[in-house]
Amino acid sequence: MDYILLIIGFVLLIKGADYFVDGSSSVARLLKVPTIVIGLTVVAFGTSMPEFSVSVTAAMRGDNDLAVSNVLGSNIFNLLVVLGCCALVNPVQAKWSLLKKEFPFSIFVTVILLLLDSDFSITKVLSGGGQFVLGRWGGMLFLVLFLIFLYATVKEALTARDRQEADDADEYKALSPLKSGMYIGCGLAGIILGGNLVVDSASTIAVRFGLSQTFIGLTIVALGTSLPELVTSVVAAGKGENDLAVGNVVGSNIFNILLILGASASIKPIVMDITAVYDTVILIGASLLVYLAALSKREIRRNEGVIFLLAYAAFFVYILVR
Repeated sequence: MDYILLIIGFVLLIKGADYFVDGSSSVARLLKVPTIVIGLTVVAFGTSMPEFSVSVTAAMRGDNDLAVSNVLGSNIFNLLVVLGCCALVNPVQAKWSLLKKEFPFSIFVTVILLLLDSDFSITKVLSGGGQFVLGRWGGMLFLVLFLIFLYATVKEALTARDRQEADDADEYKALSPLKSGMYIGCGLAGIILGGNLVVDSASTIAVRFGLSQTFIGLTIVALGTSLPELVTSVVAAGKGENDLAVGNVVGSNIFNILLILGASASIKPIVMDITAVYDTVILIGASLLVYLAALSKREIRRNEGVIFLLAYAAFFVYILVR
């Protein structure tokens, strides 16, 4: 039965993402704002809902390993697998505004996370022992940064709308407001329901094979909760909506750290071991790899997409054997 639910979940994800991308693109045209703004906000928020649900619920239950590993695993997956697959479908162009502001900001908040979850102690990290805590004050700091990010993004959207060129609205035939809303609502429902089915069934199958909670969080749950980002971004790339694909990934990574870990730590301080610190370092490395690749020619090409996928394969082997 779990295998049947797994297949149904994938079907809901793919079809839901198709509707979600069309509805989100239409909303961008109706509001006369750049598609990347919709990707950084509406789409990123929608596709981050599975991570939010899993991590906050895990934090409330005291399953700290799952709460943290889900976010770290999802962000690494988003960067290396989602953008890697998008580049294989269609070389992904990156707008200069994204490379100048939102992408560096996502790296900045990841560095802040490293400082917080390492207790600002290099000696403690190098010793490889003890517990590390992301406390309530750290969680509240993330929530404040999240509000600042939202404010800046909305402000940029309003500014962009004022200077939008008249002929830009003709690039894509927008749906009616009602139909756009229905596409987004139905698509998001399919994405979230499909993601939940995939995560639950895959986790049940994994437990039967005796896999640890941390491993499940970093791989199966992270992959499952990142499937909305993967399917949405790949569908967007296939439709030529590169701004939506890249904005979704960068926005989701920012949402995952600031909103999800911020809310989780504010509810209950998150206690973790040294592996979470190491995984945060790997996330920073993956972020820099993708950022430098995108910065070189303002696009992520197919050969770079292959490199990203190989890097994720190496990460998967690392967490499997450690």
